[in-house]
Amino acid sequence: MKTIIKNCRVFNSDKSVIYIDDGRFADEFSENEADEVIDAKGATVLPGLVDMHVHFREPGYEYKETIATGSAAAAKGGFTSVCTMPNTFPVCDNAAVVSGILKKAEQAGLVRVYPIGAAGKGLESEELAEIGLMKEAGIVAVSNDGKPIATSGFMRKVLEYSADFDIPVLNHEEDPTISGGAMNEGEVSTSIGIRGCPTAAEDIMIARDIILSEYLNIPVHICHVSTKGGLRMIREAKARGVKVTCETCPHYFTLTDSSCENYDTNFKMHPPLRSEEDRLAVIEAIKDGTVDCIVTDHAPHHQDDKEVEFSHALNGIVGLESSFALCYTYLVKPGIITMERLMDLMCYNPSSILKLGRGGMDKGDDADLTLMDLENEFVFEKDKMLTKGRNTPFDGWKLYGETMLTMMKGKKTYEKLC
Repeated sequence: MKTIIKNCRVFNSDKSVIYIDDGRFADEFSENEADEVIDAKGATVLPGLVDMHVHFREPGYEYKETIATGSAAAAKGGFTSVCTMPNTFPVCDNAAVVSGILKKAEQAGLVRVYPIGAAGKGLESEELAEIGLMKEAGIVAVSNDGKPIATSGFMRKVLEYSADFDIPVLNHEEDPTISGGAMNEGEVSTSIGIRGCPTAAEDIMIARDIILSEYLNIPVHICHVSTKGGLRMIREAKARGVKVTCETCPHYFTLTDSSCENYDTNFKMHPPLRSEEDRLAVIEAIKDGTVDCIVTDHAPHHQDDKEVEFSHALNGIVGLESSFALCYTYLVKPGIITMERLMDLMCYNPSSILKLGRGGMDKGDDADLTLMDLENEFVFEKDKMLTKGRNTPFDGWKLYGETMLTMMKGKKTYEKLC
């Protein structure tokens, strides 16, 4: 099938037309030869976005999300590749579960799904999962997801064993012996009577993993960094040549713990929303290159999991459909970073860290792309989301960067109906 996208602005190019032939970017051909001609009406063509940290809940928690509904949400957000975390039921700690996830993703056919396998069996820090067999089945990394790899000894085993299979280790940074609170420990938590989780819990574990990475000379990837202290240590480690990479999320540069004052559980997440000082530190780290990737940590929950007391509500928010718009509105539009830097954060760097080979827009590359309206403001509405979850703190926000079209290998996976 031959497709032309015309009247567009092409990222990092002076082109105004895109040609796609048999699912790949192609040389110019005439409109008479095309099976479809799409008028972009001035919208911007970007490489398909890559999210290296999502939760699609299947198998086991399909009432929260399925691979099909998560894929639809990803496509609406402009994503063509996502990496699913292993906290499913059964846990993704063996080749059979990996194969099942990939089969479901192929049936959905909306995004490229790359499973991340558990580092320890059952997401525990006791016995290594079947990393080699899972690599053969298709995992691209290992992680214990929301559970930290708890002990230094087990983390060393995970790093060394994963290095043999050339796959990275992603760790949730939290010292469980001093955490356990429902929000950030500080003035707000004290004033509203909610037990807090100190930034030190995150910082201590980040320090440990930097030390191990430096000692072993093995890469480590630090998940959803939210603290000023953690970012400072990562920045200093990178300057020394330590093989450390890290990610953060849009909620850590757009929100603070003050949002929790009304006990709204849509602002409860893990790591928790931090202070204004931490929020500004996240922005600075995005700006100066300390942060390698922006991810969503997309975590859909049923309303019953959220419509409870703040301390008992489950952690997490949905993010696939709001992530790009938040990044563009609050980072690119004010001039904090360039669009080129945003594409590094949301496409090229995650693809590089996980060796996915995504983001190319040259002739012969898979036509994975998204078409974004960067000029017109829109209102983000939770009732129009395609994810099963409605747990978003961004309902009603006015944003820029609405997805008009997403294509994976030249196939439409999302199109806004005007």
